[in-house]
Amino acid sequence: MSEYKTIFGKAVKALASDPTDAGAEGQVWYNTTTGSFRTVLNVSSWAATPSLNTGRNLGAGGGVTVNASIMTGGLTPARTANSEEYNGSSWTEGNNLPTATDGQAFLGTQTAAIAAEGRTPPANAGSTSSYSYNGTSWSSTNPTATASRNAHGAGTQTAGVLFGGYDNGPGVQNKTTEWDGTNWTNVNNMNAAREAHGGAGVLQTAALAFGGNNPPAPTTPTSAEEYNGTNWTTIASMTTGRAGVRGGTGTNTNAIVAGPPTATETWDGTSWSTDSATLGTPRGSNQSSGIYTSALLFGGSGYLSASEEYSKSIYAPVAATWASGGNLNNNSQGRAGFGTQTTAVAGPGVGPGGGIATTENYDGSAWTNGASSTRSPTDLNRYVAGAGTPTAGAIASGGYPGTMTAATEEYDGSTWTAGGTMNTAVRNYVFDGATIASSLVTGGNSVPYPGTSTASTNTEEYNGTAWTSGGAMNTGRRVHSGSSIGSETASLVTAGTIPALTSNTEEYNGTSWTEVNNQPTAIAYQGYAGTQTDCLVWNGYTPTAVTTTLNYDGTNWSTNPASLALARLNYNNNAGTASAAIVFGGEGPAGPVTTTEEFTGAYDVLDYKTITTS
Repeated sequence: MSEYKTIFGKAVKALASDPTDAGAEGQVWYNTTTGSFRTVLNVSSWAATPSLNTGRNLGAGGGVTVNASIMTGGLTPARTANSEEYNGSSWTEGNNLPTATDGQAFLGTQTAAIAAEGRTPPANAGSTSSYSYNGTSWSSTNPTATASRNAHGAGTQTAGVLFGGYDNGPGVQNKTTEWDGTNWTNVNNMNAAREAHGGAGVLQTAALAFGGNNPPAPTTPTSAEEYNGTNWTTIASMTTGRAGVRGGTGTNTNAIVAGPPTATETWDGTSWSTDSATLGTPRGSNQSSGIYTSALLFGGSGYLSASEEYSKSIYAPVAATWASGGNLNNNSQGRAGFGTQTTAVAGPGVGPGGGIATTENYDGSAWTNGASSTRSPTDLNRYVAGAGTPTAGAIASGGYPGTMTAATEEYDGSTWTAGGTMNTAVRNYVFDGATIASSLVTGGNSVPYPGTSTASTNTEEYNGTAWTSGGAMNTGRRVHSGSSIGSETASLVTAGTIPALTSNTEEYNGTSWTEVNNQPTAIAYQGYAGTQTDCLVWNGYTPTAVTTTLNYDGTNWSTNPASLALARLNYNNNAGTASAAIVFGGEGPAGPVTTTEEFTGAYDVLDYKTITTS
């Protein structure tokens, strides 16, 4: 024990539970509850991320950070000029290269890049082409000094370097070419000729080259060398031979490379080390971005669209999940939900036998019956919606299958009382607001059942007393979804019917609605929770009921890997936030249900290790 304290500076402690702060890294303690010695170590892993829109290999791409990556050109298997950008949530199509090209080298960032050399039609040989990217468009620059394909690049848009490559004439090359922002100049050669090799470096004067092909045999698949802006110096060899890797990212003192096929290793400025993390998808001829502790691999052999992200941290990721909660007391839908995941309110609605006047309250594990609505059960319907908190919430009424009404009822946690009257009686709408004093109703259908369905563009704002008209949506819709804890100055509506199913999404700033990026699939009857910049939607009708979950980050939609157990039409039976949501009731395959499911968003926990003698 005294030796450990001398080395680490802390004594081994006896603790009843594992510590939760980052200071536990490297510390050893004895957990008296489990009867074991424990510690926290820095661990690494690869995890699947959203895929490229266009699968490819031999593309050019990179980026200094994972959340600002770019991929351009490559083989699909046809040669392509397609470009895409990644923001950490999804890949978005950008402006294409001037010419379809594969085998280019990349240097720079997502907003200031160079893609150089490669093969362009109709020839199959390397070229001297060079293109510059400003974050929006590609444009031609001065040609490189030597024709090549499958070279590697490092540095910036104004001070870069290309090294290695292949051309049909000289074959595998050891050339080095520097870029000063205007012209390319050949400088001192590498020690080993190589092509389709790995590399790293964010500076022209500090680059790495490793592995690669040297036909007719890959004679240098493990060799590596470093560039200092003048000369190349041979460094320690990799632990795994890598021909056709093309990837690699980081700096000359902290780099990472993975594949082909799945093995990962890292460089610390002195030596290479095998990493415990392996790729989920075997690949080569891919591209990568990021830094030593956070990297992204995308594309690769087999025209892959799959992307994977590497992380090295003392934290272990816990995936998002849906889990069963306590069931409602009544089969029901349209229960006008509001509140939180652990203090949810299910307002009046409709069940198999007609209207349900009783409110049900959730405590995180069970539902209990509460106060009854002031409306007659014959007027209760599945097309009402709720907003607010468990002790200061409200429902705005509609009228299906009973009488259409514009009435609002407010809930104080124990009783319902009449609130302000809407200007227009609607059904199939969304009621949105963290508080009822700053909330709004959007869309719906103002035609009484069984009249012809007409999707409304209507917006009404509520201040807790009275309703006033707001800006009209660009697209009328009903049975749509949106943010549930937003406000009348930052709201969101998405999907629904118009009357055809739609994926259309709009944002509200308190005055007007603006079209934004749409959901990937036309859908209606989704559940929803969150805000305008952090929204979760789930379930819905496409035209079949689904179990899918999606996230919206204020710009883009992405598929959440967590799926629900029950496919259902939601009917506003929801509450909570984008990281802690709840859905209850709704319409399942056989009609209204009692089923409750709870969503927990992805999070990180300290990666505890039990110390053993083995």
